[in-house]
Amino acid sequence: MVLVSTDGRVLLLRGGDPRRPDAGTWWFTPGGGLEETETSEQAARRELAEETGLEHDGDLGPVVLERTIEFEFDGVLYEQTEDYYVVRTEPFELDNSRWSPIEVATVVEHRWWTIDELRATGDDVYPEGLIDLLRRVK
Repeated sequence: MVLVSTDGRVLLLRGGDPRRPDAGTWWFTPGGGLEETETSEQAARRELAEETGLEHDGDLGPVVLERTIEFEFDGVLYEQTEDYYVVRTEPFELDNSRWSPIEVATVVEHRWWTIDELRATGDDVYPEGLIDLLRRVK
């Protein structure tokens, strides 16, 4: 999910791999994997509620980015296709009360970023190309 506030900022979480603390941390959009019978849109809504507390029952619109990626996290190698939707919302304070134990253990911070702040940061931000995506969906 790419959460864009009405004032043009994007919500990102910062975390790292608990089995590879030397890898540091990185910023990423909320989201996660599909459960057994979920569609991409159903998973996006569930993950949005679980990771941010935002219940969004409006139209998610089209997938604005699809990518296939392979990565290791917590000792497991993942190969997955990711669908990104844009959700526009009023700025809100993130509610982490539904985080899973692994999210509690690995997510250390969240914040709303402007495009200029993203452009200026030296931190790793995922997905790659997020700034270009934000410009396209303005």
